Amino acid sequence: MPQPAAPRPNIVLIMADDLGFSDLGCYGGEIATPNLDRLAASGLRFTHFYNNAVCVATRASLLTGQYCHKVGLGRLGARLRGGGNNVTFAEVLRAAGYRTLMSGKWHSGHDRGELPVDRGFDRYWGLVDGGSNYFNPGRRRPGEPEPVHKAPGDYRYWGDDARLMRPFTPDDPDFYITDSFTDRAVEFLDRYGAAEEPFLLYLAYTAPHFPLQAPAADIARYQGRYMIGWDEVRRRRYRRLLDLGLVQPQWGVSERDAVCGIWEQAEDQPRWDRKMAVYAAMVERMDHGIGRVLDKLRELDAEDNTLVLFLSDNGGCGEHIDNTPQRAPGSVDTYTTVDAPWANASNTPFRKYKVFDHEGGIATPLIASWPRVIRPGAITHQVGHVIDFLPTFAELAGQPLEPVDGRSLAPVLQGGQREPHAALFWELDGCRAVRRGRWKAVSLGPERWHVGHRIPAGCAEWELYDMAADRCELHDRARERPELVAELDRLWRGWFAACRAERERQAG
Repeated sequence: MPQPAAPRPNIVLIMADDLGFSDLGCYGGEIATPNLDRLAASGLRFTHFYNNAVCVATRASLLTGQYCHKVGLGRLGARLRGGGNNVTFAEVLRAAGYRTLMSGKWHSGHDRGELPVDRGFDRYWGLVDGGSNYFNPGRRRPGEPEPVHKAPGDYRYWGDDARLMRPFTPDDPDFYITDSFTDRAVEFLDRYGAAEEPFLLYLAYTAPHFPLQAPAADIARYQGRYMIGWDEVRRRRYRRLLDLGLVQPQWGVSERDAVCGIWEQAEDQPRWDRKMAVYAAMVERMDHGIGRVLDKLRELDAEDNTLVLFLSDNGGCGEHIDNTPQRAPGSVDTYTTVDAPWANASNTPFRKYKVFDHEGGIATPLIASWPRVIRPGAITHQVGHVIDFLPTFAELAGQPLEPVDGRSLAPVLQGGQREPHAALFWELDGCRAVRRGRWKAVSLGPERWHVGHRIPAGCAEWELYDMAADRCELHDRARERPELVAELDRLWRGWFAACRAERERQAG
């Protein structure tokens, strides 16, 4: 007698912002992340998963299953003529009968009528633009300090379903962005999670993106713990990554980046300690919020058949901004970044940072938990990319889908092997990369300043690395294998030309 089809899973996709590869406890970090660690213990961790190195580009690919250059980077643009394939995973799942919910950072083009509710989400609450003051995104409230923004008057758009707000000044004196996103996600689950129809929840945190701001009690738990310095943090994280089986000994570990000084020679070490303490507090606060979401799933008796995914939109951010050097980072009236030395530690054991196409910019942790299907405590070394989420969701929902750049991860989640991508590609502000099998060609791009980092002359040439033997990109093989470099170069140029032609077709 035929067995009834298994019910389609609920899907909860959670994304951090500017989180490094090794920041979580289950990825070798010292920051307390018990809820994400629990999620990893009940599910699957990926060691070779990729994003697009920067917020807007990753979001464009994650939402559409396409390379971001085809859909206008952060702005998703109009659908392709003929109904084509520029749809979001929310549009795909809503057509399949899912309730589609989003709380958090959108960053995909509100100026062209592209709020989440215009691209498939039934409900939305969150930050429409990029980073924002965590305690008060708007104007000063009576009796409180002036909130500091990236620039004076740089108020970011917020959205409540179809309503845009700018500036958004919360009434709640205890407002904190991370908690606000969690609160609304839990409210959505309360309202819709027990319905007969399955649901999609996309929870896009801004943590730990700058500015460094967190509740004082959270910061206090980490104050002083980073006086050991970034070099020692990197050494300890690397050893834990090896013990966890998430990196391979033959990869080695990258040296401290050239833009980072030696800890023992760093000026004002207590301020450096404070910066990383605030960063860690932001990550822990996010983890606490994720725990509330997981608890709600259990309360709804939805845990067993809910696929929960967690990742970061890019590597740790090495950008330097300090608008309030006279004040200790952390409060509403400060605006500071964690800066390159600590970001270098966040990306252990890899090279470079957010906005670069070396592994430190594009490698992300990815945790997948689905108790009904995924074997607890598993690790996979199969290669994946954020373009793979949309086809995965479509397959799990049983929804037909026109071809996209991504490939479904369903076989991996079910414990099997999938047909890998023939190649993966990246480009961002002159940085380029292509990975085919075990080989990766990558370039820093032409001579310039790139988000505070000087790219010297001669860096436009391809470097070549064997990802199986040297994923930390320590030994450039380009001179030994010029024919392979030329082949990968042709492959990359053909891909980039095809992306440009696609965009021109949309515009024409």
